[in-house]
Amino acid sequence: MKYKTKVDKLPHIISVNKSFIRESLTALLICAVGDLCAGIILGNMTYFLDLFPGLLVLIPGAIGMRGNIFGSFASRLSTNLHIGTLDPEFKWSPILNTNLSASFILTMVLSLFLAIFAKLICFIFHLKCIGIMDIILISVFAGAISSIIMLPITFFISIKSYIGGWDPDNITTPIVAAFGDLFTLPAIIASIYILKLFINNYFIKTIIFVGVLIFIILLFVYAISSNEDIRLILRQSTPTLVLCSFLGIFAGFILDSCESTLLTNPTLLTLVPLFSGESGDLVSILGARLSSGLHSGLIEAEFRFTSQMKYNFFIIFLLSLIVYPFIAIIADISSALLGVQMFPMAQLILISMLAGLILIFIMMFIVFFIGVHSYNKGLDPDNVIIPVSTSLTDALSNSLLVVFSLIIIAILI
Repeated sequence: MKYKTKVDKLPHIISVNKSFIRESLTALLICAVGDLCAGIILGNMTYFLDLFPGLLVLIPGAIGMRGNIFGSFASRLSTNLHIGTLDPEFKWSPILNTNLSASFILTMVLSLFLAIFAKLICFIFHLKCIGIMDIILISVFAGAISSIIMLPITFFISIKSYIGGWDPDNITTPIVAAFGDLFTLPAIIASIYILKLFINNYFIKTIIFVGVLIFIILLFVYAISSNEDIRLILRQSTPTLVLCSFLGIFAGFILDSCESTLLTNPTLLTLVPLFSGESGDLVSILGARLSSGLHSGLIEAEFRFTSQMKYNFFIIFLLSLIVYPFIAIIADISSALLGVQMFPMAQLILISMLAGLILIFIMMFIVFFIGVHSYNKGLDPDNVIIPVSTSLTDALSNSLLVVFSLIIIAILI
């Protein structure tokens, strides 16, 4: 896309980027519905959170991991569609096989790391937590369940949007992330029921636990030794995603440390997945566009703000002005309809706007730096930008949301 001048008037900027705005806003509003469902589920999970201490530490990391892995999967598909190495058809191909296999393996490996990190954080900070076998099995089972659902959904959305003339960069990653948010919590609940109803014998649980560990290790070793393309994705993605898992668990620690405030204000708990999810979606849209632009040569790998990057920044900020009050409103309305309204709408909008705009302002520069730096280092931005930036977004979003919530509660309520 070319731009006429270095400085354009607002109507012209919007006119030139109207497809970007339309497609992204449509995706974000659709995603808000999925994030709202996740928020409602989380807002009504107080029974499980009380019964399974430490679960709140795991949940943000698990939600973030789904967005990281499947968002990167979607971004790689989008890039391959843009540069013509993947045909926009619903058929098997080597590229598709590589990406499907790598995404499933990463889900299994990262589910294991998430559980270990969550248990470690609880141990270090003396937080109550279920046993190591329980938390690992819950995390791994939830990862497997979500993979079975998310892999075909991601592929379908990527291909269908491209065939329909939509830019997958603008819609695929946020929609995929929203589906990940939507299915993560039910997958965790299903894993809890599997653990308690079918694996309640300690001896059987130990055998399954050891089997799961051996399966994940063998799967990872086989993948990196048998396929060069999968090995490349795993080599570039695994260290990044391990770091992201730690950031996700840190986000969970922030929530768990404020558990009493959240559990006594269910509307805030409902807002958490909405705020984190929509923030991650905005960041992932910017990241996907930057990655495709770097691959195609439309964006230069330099730390210089060209007109195209400035316009990308501006549109993301404009979308933020629409998204953050919207998610606060629907979080409040849904809480009222469910009979758990505990927070004034005006204050909720204020919290969402203040925390959201500060977050996006910070993250836009971080995304730009990560994208250009990774590309210049010979890494595929598709494997780096979205997981790192969305994980940072999760950690910062929960921190800012909690901070502004406590401030508003102290000052205005």
